[in-house]
Amino acid sequence: MTPPAPSDTPVDERPADLSIASVEFVDMDFTAIDTARVIEAVRTRTAEASFAYVVTPNVDHIVRLQRNRSDLWPAYRGAWMILCDSRILAHLARYAGSSLPVFPGSDLTSTMFADVIAPEDSIAIIGGRPGELETLVSRFGLRNVQHYDPPMGFIHCPLEVAKAVHFVVASRARYTFLAVGSPQQEILARRISRTRGATGIGFCVGASLDFLTGAQERAPSIMQRMSLEWLYRLRSDPRRLWRRYLIDGPEIFRIARRWTNARVQ
Repeated sequence: MTPPAPSDTPVDERPADLSIASVEFVDMDFTAIDTARVIEAVRTRTAEASFAYVVTPNVDHIVRLQRNRSDLWPAYRGAWMILCDSRILAHLARYAGSSLPVFPGSDLTSTMFADVIAPEDSIAIIGGRPGELETLVSRFGLRNVQHYDPPMGFIHCPLEVAKAVHFVVASRARYTFLAVGSPQQEILARRISRTRGATGIGFCVGASLDFLTGAQERAPSIMQRMSLEWLYRLRSDPRRLWRRYLIDGPEIFRIARRWTNARVQ
């Protein structure tokens, strides 16, 4: 079967089925509703509604987007909800005079599986570690889960991207979890949203399934409340994460200051 192609006619970047307040910070329109209302919006959106997706940008995402005015912007601006994943971003927004609710992607994923998803709900998962599917099915009693694991670097191959899109469209899942890392998952989510026949809600969850299944350990809650989760992750995998947190991440302070100054001029 030929994978579905994106529609040739323009589509609305955001679904019009729900009016969601937003607050602008560092050129991003973050969703400005509390956790309870986020979950209510997800619960009440019908499974047959056209595909919409949720992104959870953190400091790393914002720095990447701001560098050289990244062409990744449409993948974020086309999201149904843009939830702030970072308490550091929320602190910086407060200094700029804005209130930015924080709902980390890992908390969203945990809440979805624990409190929202029913055993009979149709679930699609793209990516993830080997064995995660079995753990999720066993722990939450899921009965309708489909899984597809695209090859490494798939986002650079149009055919592989089309296969991933086709999997989601054909699954007709109510909830789709995109666990292939950023920005691949956001690019894929937008591509799905612009494809005829795609339904349900997609969640760009990164490593959230790892935390949920115990493949990776989250920072202790006290470190999360102190905005030090980045330090815990750095200590757990310094060779992979040192540049992200020690070189790239601090650029957010310059980005926030420049954005705030431009707003008051």
